[in-house]
Formats: sequence, C-alpha cells, structure tokens
Amino acid sequence: MEWVLLVLVIVVLLAVASCIKIVPQASAYVVERLGAYQGTWSVGLHFKMPILDKVAKRINLKEQVVDFAPQPVITKDNVTMRIDTVVFFQITDPKMFAYGVENPIMAIENLTATTLRNIIGDLELDQTLTSRETINTKMRASLDEATDPWGIKVNRVELKNIIPPAEIQNAMERQMKAERERREAVTRAEGEKKANVTVAEGKKAALILEAEAEKQSAILRAEAQKEKMIREAEGEAEAILKVQQATADGIKMLREAGADESVLRLKSLEAFEKAADGKATKIIIPSEIQGMAGLASSLKELMTDK
Repeated sequence: MEWVLLVLVIVVLLAVASCIKIVPQASAYVVERLGAYQGTWSVGLHFKMPILDKVAKRINLKEQVVDFAPQPVITKDNVTMRIDTVVFFQITDPKMFAYGVENPIMAIENLTATTLRNIIGDLELDQTLTSRETINTKMRASLDEATDPWGIKVNRVELKNIIPPAEIQNAMERQMKAERERREAVTRAEGEKKANVTVAEGKKAALILEAEAEKQSAILRAEAQKEKMIREAEGEAEAILKVQQATADGIKMLREAGADESVLRLKSLEAFEKAADGKATKIIIPSEIQGMAGLASSLKELMTDK
C-alpha cells in the first residue's frame, strides 16, 4: 500500500511540474485548451491546466534572416537572369503567425519570388544592374504589406547576387575593358597635353627672364655711361674752374703790378682760350671784352694756334 501511495505522489508531482512553464526572453508560447486558442504567454512563469491545456507553438520573436536560393527572372528587354535575395523579418503577432499560414517561411519565399519577377519585369537589364536600392525598397514595401496578416513584419530586403547569362557577362566585361582603355587613352593624352603646356610655359618664362635680364643690363650700362659722363663733366668743370681761378689770380697780380686795361683784357681773352681748350665750337664773350679793338683778329690767331 505504501508503494502505491509513493507512486501516486510521484505521478502527482510530475503532473504539477509539467504544468509549470517558463517562457524565456524574446520568445512567446501559443497555448490551446481542448484544441482551441487559449492565449499567448509572454516572458516569465506560467501554469497550465493538466491534460486540458497544451503549448501549441513556441515562437521566436527575434529578428530572423532567410537567404533564398537564386530565382530566375526576365527583364523588360527579355534577358533572363538569376537573383537571390535575403529577407530580414520579425514576428510581431504570435497568434496570427501560428494560425495565419501553414508554412510561413515557404510562403515568404514564394511571395519574394513573385514580387521580384513583377518588379524586374518592368526594368531593363541596365536598370536592373544599377537600381538595387530601388528594387530593395519596392520589395520590402510589397512583402511587408502582404505578410502583415500573418503577424510578420519585413524589416529589410536585399538583393544578394544578380547573375546575368554568360554571354551578357562576357559582353559586359568587354565593354568595361573598352571603357578602361578609353579612360587610359584620355588620361595619357591629358598627361601629354599638360607636359607640353608645362614645357611651353617654361620656354616662355625663360624668354621673359632673358629679355628682362637684357633690359636690366642695358639700364645698368646706360646708368654706368651716364655716371661716367657726369664724372668727366665734373672733372672738366673743375679744371675750367681751376684755370679761371689761376687766370683771375694772374690778372689780380697784374693789377697789383700796375698793368693797364689792355693787358688785362688780353689776359682775360687768353683765359677763354685755355677754357675752350681747342674743343669748343662756341664761346660766349663778356660784353666788356667785346669792345676791344681788334678782337676778331685776335680770336682768329688764337684758333689758328690751336
């Protein structure tokens, strides 16, 4: 009898333990009672009725990522290519997710394929290759609207790979090679042009510097010649002053010695002769000397002697 009671106690304890459920973080449990939806358990400790209640579905509320296999699509210009997509989604309503669709992941995959075909069908090949962001945005909006009744929110859709046919890939590679060669030729031509311009500017600058140097040299030579002429003129003027001073001193001595006016005028005329030094072509005679008798004949003799 004691063994029977012990067994009963153990069964009761196991039954009670099975009725205690702990829901972990970022999870939710959908509970049914007698096959009907009873409620959704969130994070924490929960109790269920034995036999009557059961956990129908354990749901992960974290953001999930699904990578779908490449899907064949046809562009507007009838080019067949394969595109594989990556969908980021999150379950927002556990009840709708549990009862809305039989296989949510397969449903999302098929919905992604049909939506992708519809979008790519309106684009040409070049647009498809250059409009990834536009395609991603349109697909996310379409999928998010379609999966809303299933309790799923599509956060992001990315085109992982766009695989065109082999002949299209070869043509694109040839086009890119031609474009790179064209850019190389343009770059080389621009480099040569800049080099030629630099050389021409260098020659121009050299000619300008040479002309400037010649100009400066001519200015320096003219200034040197001018200074030389000034020094010579100053020397000649100083010599004339010395001669005139000596003549004046001589006349003064003659006056002091008692010489008459004729002798003094003759000495003054001799002083003008020395001042001219045989190089002057015009001599200005003071008015007091011009009245001398025989001035013309004296000047003629003086010029003849020189």
